[in-house]
Amino acid sequence: LRLVESGGGLVQPGGSLRLSCVTPGFSSDGYGIGWFRQAPGKEREGVSCISRTSGTTNYEPSVKGRFTIFRDNAKNTVYLQMNSLKAEDTAVYSCAALATGLRDMCTLTEDYYDWWGQGTQVTVSP
Repeated sequence: LRLVESGGGLVQPGGSLRLSCVTPGFSSDGYGIGWFRQAPGKEREGVSCISRTSGTTNYEPSVKGRFTIFRDNAKNTVYLQMNSLKAEDTAVYSCAALATGLRDMCTLTEDYYDWWGQGTQVTVSP
């Protein structure tokens, strides 16, 4: 299972970006998908996740109300819409897949994820 992120870039504080996570050639509808980020000198942290049917979503408290995760299983794509970006959101953002079988769940704990993308850089700066 391969995951490919895109949509990162440089944006001013208060701006928006939409990240995409695609699983080329592979149906992602059997997997929970999580977005994680790692800033320089910091540990990787879970940002948001979505279950395979979109029935469950979770957000890290600092992004709740600013970020929205959603998925289009027909396109094998999970999106992370990021609004009201702050300097502290600067990081490499990676998506990861979690095999959940028939369970409709996700988690922000990275240890449960088996497949990872390479990441996309998000820089929030004036």
